[in-house]
Amino acid sequence: MKFTPHILFGLIVLFFLSGCATGVQMVDTRNDRGEAVVGLDYRDFEDAASDAVQDMLARGALNHSGGGRYVVMISRIVNDTMQRIDTDQLVRKIRVEMLNSGRAVVTTAVGLQGAEDQANFAVREGLRGNTEFDQSRVQRAGTLQAPDLSLSGKIIQRNIRMSGNRQQIEYYFMLTLTDLGSGLAIWENEYPVIKRASAREVPW
Repeated sequence: MKFTPHILFGLIVLFFLSGCATGVQMVDTRNDRGEAVVGLDYRDFEDAASDAVQDMLARGALNHSGGGRYVVMISRIVNDTMQRIDTDQLVRKIRVEMLNSGRAVVTTAVGLQGAEDQANFAVREGLRGNTEFDQSRVQRAGTLQAPDLSLSGKIIQRNIRMSGNRQQIEYYFMLTLTDLGSGLAIWENEYPVIKRASAREVPW
């Protein structure tokens, strides 16, 4: 059988793709004890979020005096590291932990840049008074819940040169929970993630 250049090229590409595919493996995130990385990975975010909420609960920061649940809004979480981090990865994990605790709910109707979920206002503005919709099912005015607390924070990074051509990379998850009624911080903590590696490793 005669191979044209196009067929030969296609076979070479297929060969390399099949060779690469054999090196892929699924990671069991529940039991992952894989090699540590110099940058922040999903394990670091999960640990910081879990530790933060567990500390809030242990210190009573989420104990509502009326016995109900606090409404929490997410303020600004600043990324001050060398990595391109989507801080929502940390926020989402904290929200899940808060909701699972049964002590707090998170509002999506209030945020520093407007509502996180625009549907909160779209369904009200678009459906109220519209005769095509059953008005008894349309959300009434005055039903959105104002937040009681605000969560803000910052993730910072410090790189420290060590002897023996080594480096220490320090990450700090700094979080604050503020009572919006008084403007006072009712809970605050810092979660360090420290990693050591060769100075040749690039932490981003």
